[in-house]
Amino acid sequence: MLATVPFLLAAPPIIGLLIGRFLDNRFNTTPILTIVFIVLGFVAGAREVASVLRKANEGEKQDERDRTGRDEP
Repeated sequence: MLATVPFLLAAPPIIGLLIGRFLDNRFNTTPILTIVFIVLGFVAGAREVASVLRKANEGEKQDERDRTGRDEP
């Protein structure tokens, strides 16, 4: 699961760059939409990384509870 973190950090801004450049060329708004979509890509990537890390942390806590036989949070 954690092996996907680099991909999650890199892919959304790159996709944002491509979408932003396309829209900038189409609407002649260079570089406004490119910057907007890159920032949105970083935000989306950071949210997804936070979600993956939260799930990984919950999995570790569950593993620890299973090993110790306790149900403490």
